[in-house]
Amino acid sequence: METPPDYQQDLASIRNLMERSTKFISLTGLSGILAGTYALIGATFAYFIIQYPLSITSYRPESVQSAPNLINLLLLALAVLAASLITGFWLSSRKAKKNGTTIWNETSKHLFINLLIPLVTGGIFILILLYNGHYGVVASACLIFYGLALINASANLYEEIRYLGYSEIILGLLSAFLPGYGLVCWAIGFGVLHIFYGSLMYRKYDR
Repeated sequence: METPPDYQQDLASIRNLMERSTKFISLTGLSGILAGTYALIGATFAYFIIQYPLSITSYRPESVQSAPNLINLLLLALAVLAASLITGFWLSSRKAKKNGTTIWNETSKHLFINLLIPLVTGGIFILILLYNGHYGVVASACLIFYGLALINASANLYEEIRYLGYSEIILGLLSAFLPGYGLVCWAIGFGVLHIFYGSLMYRKYDR
């Protein structure tokens, strides 16, 4: 007697192939965890630059007026960004090689474009804010535009990325309402949330 075909297995295989063709599956949860760790380390250094010896939760109505402090904060942010990008690229390349794929393909090209548009727009907007002395809402703008970039690129990423984007936007709006807590919101958004969602992705996709 001929065994009937396993349609469920065939459908699962087709679904897996479609996901691999539309999703950037080389993204690892570990890269999110490490990016969040870098952000928390950066936030700690920022605290000593602009807020010490006050508590990190103390409300700071004044803006960062000191030019040296502002330059140090920008350099610190660039260092955190560079460390996160290098780590993410290395881990994604390693996972792609393990899966027998390449990190640079049509899916990653679409992902790069979808991420870049909101990020570049946000970067220019933040530079305008800094030029005009609106330092109090810079953290808010970082979180909001980053969240928009994640949502815009979520079609080519895992579902958890979309919810991370929503969380970043909500936190960014809260930061705009309470600009004196910008450092706290920045640490939560780029640190704690990255570690939380990265851990979820690691348990679901990387193990």
